[in-house]
Amino acid sequence: MHGKKLIFSMALGLFWSVSTGLAKPNVVLIYIDDYGWRDVGFNGTNFYETPNADRIAREGMNFRSAYSNAPNCAPSRACLMSGLYSPRHGVYTVANSDRGKAALRKIIPTKNTTVLADEFVTLAEALKAGGYKTATMGKWHLGDDPTTQGFDINIAGREWGSPSGGGYHSPYKYPNLVNRKKGEYLTDRLGNEAAKFIEANKERPFFLYLTHYAVHTPIQAKPELIAKYEQKTPTDKQTNAKYAAMIESMDDSVGTVLDTLDRLKLADNTIVIFYADNGGHGGVTSNAPLRGSKGMLYEGGIRVPMAVRWPGVVKSGTTSDEPVIGIDLYPTLLEATQTKLPPRVKLDGTSLLPIFSDAGASLFRPAIYWHFPAYLQGYTKRHGPFRTTPAGAIRMGDWKLIEYFEDGALELYNLADDIGEDQNLTKREAKRTAEMHSIMKAWRRATNAPVPTEMNPEFDPAAYKAAFNRR
Repeated sequence: MHGKKLIFSMALGLFWSVSTGLAKPNVVLIYIDDYGWRDVGFNGTNFYETPNADRIAREGMNFRSAYSNAPNCAPSRACLMSGLYSPRHGVYTVANSDRGKAALRKIIPTKNTTVLADEFVTLAEALKAGGYKTATMGKWHLGDDPTTQGFDINIAGREWGSPSGGGYHSPYKYPNLVNRKKGEYLTDRLGNEAAKFIEANKERPFFLYLTHYAVHTPIQAKPELIAKYEQKTPTDKQTNAKYAAMIESMDDSVGTVLDTLDRLKLADNTIVIFYADNGGHGGVTSNAPLRGSKGMLYEGGIRVPMAVRWPGVVKSGTTSDEPVIGIDLYPTLLEATQTKLPPRVKLDGTSLLPIFSDAGASLFRPAIYWHFPAYLQGYTKRHGPFRTTPAGAIRMGDWKLIEYFEDGALELYNLADDIGEDQNLTKREAKRTAEMHSIMKAWRRATNAPVPTEMNPEFDPAAYKAAFNRR
């Protein structure tokens, strides 16, 4: 982080605390699973209903170019908690990296790590050391016990990537969340538990990580809400009534949290962040106009909704188009809460406090990056055998470059003119392509990012040709 920006950001946080006379701000980070960029009202959906998420954007700032650190769950969460790009911690994907049929994989992907190692100081550990009461509620997906990594309270979090047992409907059994009676909806319960935590800690600074399993598969919702959306006429490609009902329940839980903050008169001194871990599931929702979906480095897989409300600091009804990414939240929240960076900890992100005070501000960093040296099998006909093969990407300003490691293929897009990534401009912009590729390779060297190159002995060219219908 540049020295001047660090000084400015710390001064802003100090000015806020002194001028208002309030204690350290509380932090509520609401993290939604598999939630597409356009699945929320403040980014344009006309079918799904999200009045409470929209309220956060209306009373705060909508980050229109917000990104997850990966196209699927676990690596995004590992980056969020550690403040580091994936090559630093080795969590690249969910489960194994050699997904799909072996005969169709040209190269051997990088071996994946599924647990965030204890050596990494998490955001929760840093805030806890700074005097915060910390709680995680919902999906953890980085090991079997988040209380070993900075959380005082864990409700329903284990290594699971999706709801266990009966899914979203009780009976279920999670850590500190047991209901053997039939009928309770998990998303509702997590919202209520979040409200209880806020109530219990209203006299001290707290960090609440409300990390919903929703809207991850299985697509299960409350029957009365499903019926509501079955009667609603879609206006575009978003048509899934069950998914819409899941979203409404998720948004109701957001409302529960916001109402609790209001009732306890904590809203003015609480930073509320609404964010998602990756793009929407392509078999469930439409990410249009974005290309691709969960599991891909196209915009549909990594551009996500994000809104931040912090009264008195973030001006209401504002919008930022500056590209931001998950690793930015760690340094942002440390500076916003005037919490010291833990010893020997280095972060890859950049504080967003300059943007909080000026929606038109730039972070003045050269680029943001993705590294995904893994295979993910397809789940719709349009995907084919794979959603993605091992790949990496870089965004610089309005430009985005994707590299596929199997054959070195490059794709360059101008997102200002082509948000749908329809026009590959590598030939027209050969110099820019070479420059961005060089910068991306330099970043990989700096982070020791592994690029798989070893040929897969099980690869079958004939099977590959048949699967991809290539001549």
